[in-house]
Amino acid sequence: MDKFSLRAGAPGAKHSVLTAIALFVATAAFTLWQNSRVAVLWDLTYLLDSSYRIALGQIPYRDFPFAHAPATFLLHAALIKLFGRVYLPQILFAAAEAGLATLLTWRILLRLLQQEKAEILMQPESRDSGQRADQAFLIATLLAAPLTILGIYGVYPHPVYDSECTLTILLSLYLLQRVGESTLRNTLAGALCVLPLFFKQNIGLPFLLVTLASVAIVAIARCRLRTSIAPQIGFFAGASATFAAALLLIHATAGLHNYLFWTITFAAQRRLFGPSILLRIYQQTSLLWTLPTSLAALALLRSDKWVPQPFRVRKIIAALLLAAPFLWAIVSLAFTNDPSDRADQLLSLWPHLLVLAAILAATNLRPSLLLARPSLAPLLPLILLATIHGTFLSQQLWGSTYSIWPLLTLLIAALLAQVPTLARPLAVIVSATFLLCGTLYATSHERLSYVHLEGHVTRAALPALRGLATPGLWIPAFEDLVRATDAEIPPNDAILLIPGDVPFYFATGRTPRFPVLLFDPATNPYTAQQTLDQTRSHHVRWLIVNCNSQLTAPPEPGLPEVLGLLQQDFVLDRTVSGYQIYRLN
Repeated sequence: MDKFSLRAGAPGAKHSVLTAIALFVATAAFTLWQNSRVAVLWDLTYLLDSSYRIALGQIPYRDFPFAHAPATFLLHAALIKLFGRVYLPQILFAAAEAGLATLLTWRILLRLLQQEKAEILMQPESRDSGQRADQAFLIATLLAAPLTILGIYGVYPHPVYDSECTLTILLSLYLLQRVGESTLRNTLAGALCVLPLFFKQNIGLPFLLVTLASVAIVAIARCRLRTSIAPQIGFFAGASATFAAALLLIHATAGLHNYLFWTITFAAQRRLFGPSILLRIYQQTSLLWTLPTSLAALALLRSDKWVPQPFRVRKIIAALLLAAPFLWAIVSLAFTNDPSDRADQLLSLWPHLLVLAAILAATNLRPSLLLARPSLAPLLPLILLATIHGTFLSQQLWGSTYSIWPLLTLLIAALLAQVPTLARPLAVIVSATFLLCGTLYATSHERLSYVHLEGHVTRAALPALRGLATPGLWIPAFEDLVRATDAEIPPNDAILLIPGDVPFYFATGRTPRFPVLLFDPATNPYTAQQTLDQTRSHHVRWLIVNCNSQLTAPPEPGLPEVLGLLQQDFVLDRTVSGYQIYRLN
């Protein structure tokens, strides 16, 4: 517990523990519930089969092409080594991660809102320490409550690198808030801030670079005040040592050249968007009214000299103006039943909040750094903004926000600190908006609209897949394929699956021999002719083609050409539940 929770009049330790337990359990339970009703076989396959081949001893970047950072797959390979090829531990682990992420966000919010310099705690009616702590506790809990639905695994429920990267960032921020003047803690914080880079490149790298720059700014400010910079030196030492150790480990295993090519050069070529595409998220008409109303509200709150109305009147008007974008998101639910339109209204709050945060962060940066004890606190919005925009480089606003709602929540808390007299009512409105709209967004699976989710939920019967469930007949059809291959294909024969959107190797225990498991433009480096050459060089004897994929659109335009070339060497043997099984001619 933080010190504030034990002060007289503050929320008691028991109250804090119960709230922490409730947030953790509610988030984990929602994640498990989501997994009990939906599975995205395309993405899940990439995680399970890639982790399984790593658990078998195959080394990514050296033994097979791999466009992603390794940490998530190493982590889940360890789970496979520990529990075997069993799906349920993977989901239980994701649920625990989700609960921990919400809990960490809440603890970061508490610390952020209870800081002695935080304006949010300086309302006239709550000047004593107990009332300030009560208010911080209330607002932090209000803001964290929607994360039980919109947590790192609320919208997309399976283990994935984006979500685990967000979790490591939250761990880093949690420690950064508590380093104080301790050189050791700063060293540990520096080491931890490097880890997100090895979960997801486009998220971890901006986070690391801007955090390093922020620590450097604090060090410069402390130098000007003739204050020791030993804590900041410790931070840089920890980050440098961890980064160097990681590179040495990669060089000794996969090869540094291989790693840099696949995770930087190849990944950027296949996925990275340019700045012009990134800026499209700000080309929405709602900003034409949401930003002016919010800026007008801030002007009203700071207009003692040139607006004649009493402060109470200005406060009411400002509250309505600041709340307008959130209230409109709620009201708009009454005008449409289309999940896509509802999702658009909710996601339109992101650009509004990001622009507003950028403006306020820029205006408050210099005064904050001139304090007697400069710290990272005023730089937190810049760190969050850089990390969020780094995430957008992958799949922009619609595709990338599913795992980073906790970061937006922290950004909202920083915004509320700029309007202390309206913090509580605005926190209530924000919480209500995200709970209502977020629940509809997450439960409608609008973010998962790239797969078919029609029909009754079916559940896996194979022991390795127990816990897997999704609407439709995708799972029973896949299990028919597993039984057929177990009965007819020798266990040591090399198999190629196209497009590779089912967890075949995880379910069967066979060893992957073809370099590519998933025929997706972001992960597959081979042309059609190169694919044929690879089948020959790896002595592939069987080709399995999924003719009835769960995806709503073909994953790669070039697949018909690939299949046309492969038919030179393979002949159709039989068809099982929508899967065509070819044998070497």
